[in-house]
Amino acid sequence: MTTRFPTLSPIAAAAWLLATHALAQTAPDSAQLQPVTVTGRATPPASVSGWGEIPLAKTPVQASVFDAAQLKDSGVQRLSDLTAADPAVSDAYNAEGYWDFLTVRGYVIDNRFNFRRDGLPINAETSIPLDNKARVEILKGTSGMQAGTSAPGGLVNYVVKRPLDTPLSSIGLEWRQPGTVTAAFDLSRRFGVDNAFGVRLNAAAAHLDPMVRDSEGRRHLFALAADWRVSPDTLLEAEIETSHRSQPSQPGFSMLGDTVPPPGDPRLSLNNQPWSLPVVMNATTASLRWQQRLSTDWRFVAHAATQQLRTDDRLAFPFGCFDPNPAPDGTYYADRYCPNGTYDLYDFRSENERRRTDALDLSLQGKLQTGAIAHTLTAGVLQSRVRNRFQQQAYNYVGTGNVEGTLFTSADPSLTDENTNRDERSTELYLRDAVALTDAATAWLGVRHSRIERESVRTDGSRPTDYAQSFTTPSIALSYAFARDQLVYASWGQGVESNVVTNRPRYSNAGEVFTTKSRQAEIGLKGASDAFDWNLAAFDIRRPRIQDFGSCDADGTCTTRLDGTAHHRGIEASAGWRRGAWALRGGAQWLRAKVEGSADPTIDGQQPTNVPQRTLKLQAAYDVAALPGLNLQGGLVHESARMVLPENSASIPGWTRVDAALRYETQVAGVRTTWRAGVDNLFDKRAWRESPYQFSHAYLYPLAPRTFRLSMQVDL
Repeated sequence: MTTRFPTLSPIAAAAWLLATHALAQTAPDSAQLQPVTVTGRATPPASVSGWGEIPLAKTPVQASVFDAAQLKDSGVQRLSDLTAADPAVSDAYNAEGYWDFLTVRGYVIDNRFNFRRDGLPINAETSIPLDNKARVEILKGTSGMQAGTSAPGGLVNYVVKRPLDTPLSSIGLEWRQPGTVTAAFDLSRRFGVDNAFGVRLNAAAAHLDPMVRDSEGRRHLFALAADWRVSPDTLLEAEIETSHRSQPSQPGFSMLGDTVPPPGDPRLSLNNQPWSLPVVMNATTASLRWQQRLSTDWRFVAHAATQQLRTDDRLAFPFGCFDPNPAPDGTYYADRYCPNGTYDLYDFRSENERRRTDALDLSLQGKLQTGAIAHTLTAGVLQSRVRNRFQQQAYNYVGTGNVEGTLFTSADPSLTDENTNRDERSTELYLRDAVALTDAATAWLGVRHSRIERESVRTDGSRPTDYAQSFTTPSIALSYAFARDQLVYASWGQGVESNVVTNRPRYSNAGEVFTTKSRQAEIGLKGASDAFDWNLAAFDIRRPRIQDFGSCDADGTCTTRLDGTAHHRGIEASAGWRRGAWALRGGAQWLRAKVEGSADPTIDGQQPTNVPQRTLKLQAAYDVAALPGLNLQGGLVHESARMVLPENSASIPGWTRVDAALRYETQVAGVRTTWRAGVDNLFDKRAWRESPYQFSHAYLYPLAPRTFRLSMQVDL
């Protein structure tokens, strides 16, 4: 049975929330508790950094940590919403109703290899709900120390909510314009002798009705986490999460011939054919972790997880201007739409996609002393297995569409195209050592040795490939605490990507394996005082490029080979300040990203597509003294121009967006209630938000229109 939530208007939702609040205020004044404000500066660890429980402020890496409260205050619903908070993070083909892509330091991170869940590898080619996540961590930089194979730029780690020491009962309801309604609850309890057992239950359900038309859907989540404190030295943790999301996806707009058009209607979806079907994403993930303290300084951790995904990927897919008639001037456009606003439309369906990832990590962590030098060590082995199974897919030309969304065609779901099944097994041995050379100086040493075995074959048994290889990725950093809570560091590290040329007749070197190593050097400063904290880093990342050469239109006419380097150099700065009622935080990134050494003169020396050279993210908050518990918030996001085409012959201009929000906390009869209201894109700015060059095609996505949101959270 399907549960549907009512669609509320802004006035109805506001009236409902205010009426509920008015009823709460009728409680006797004697029940009103005075709010208590606690201020302080926390430096939590970020497990994505690879240095365990060492606080992020004391490690030689740049990372951002967003806890659950921050996500709620900012109205974050999905990973891509975090692009408003971190200057190093930007959009990369983020469409309504699809999974999230991120660009970090100018590189699109790989959804297959650059994502972690409680430190273990997962596949992010799915919708990952945030309702049961305690925090989201984003590492910025090369990831060779934490991952066997991965794209440079960074890693994303989701940290699951676990049972708390104190009881928690939290209920939330949110409305978002025009009619998305989400209900959720979070329950945590401990029981048994000495509260040895703990459980935490998270559940959420939503009717999805976003600003993009023809995109209604639904989602739900159920997650259960439990632990058993067997003894003061032994902890067992288990959790399982299952989620479902069904929602039509949103194709991108594009160039019209040689012209970048003005920003289109951000509410228009080109996936509005009568036969359009939703993208359906189902996911089940479970893990088991055993932590055993061996002595005061040493502990052993065994952590296993499995993730199983099932996806129906379906879209009325606009692509190019080929068939059956040329553009008005006789020119075909392979990577954009026709000058008159029409495009070729395809019925794409890849149903019953199944992806499975299993991982087991065994590690030993502790401290030891060698003479006057102290070591903080982690040694371990990570084994993972990936098994992806697909069926034949449909990718059929069905006619012509247009950017007004007024042309309609007939469906053609015929399964005419083969898909590719993939298997991978990997074993990674890793060693990390934080060597305290003096009270102020630390050497951070890491090495990871990986062996991978990969196989692929088309669903009809053709084009098989298989190969095995081993490689080692080292990293090193030196840090010096020149004053209390002031750190300067320099680091260097490597990352690896492995690719094989497809066994297609058109390739002259089919089956050749390319193992490319990216390298990053970084210097940085970190500092903090009671009211102020800051980070400054300069980085230099080089990533080898792999490209096809030749006509690639007949057998043996295409050759894949190395072709220069994607060279990204930049400066990233962030700071936070809090004094009295005011709290300010902001960050900026200046990025010089270029293609160097390419044999293609139209590409060599050019800026990569969809990468802004300058970003600025600012947030401000103010506690209103006249009404204790009321906090006013504002945000500003600025991103500079982005290139649309690889040869840099077209670009989209930069844009600036302003957001506003408030949070009001009150306590009635011992029940804490939190009200949140916000408006994203306050001035309804119209702009092209991003310009991903995806699937050898230029796409454009508009900035979302002004959007209101309201929510209530009750903590019993």
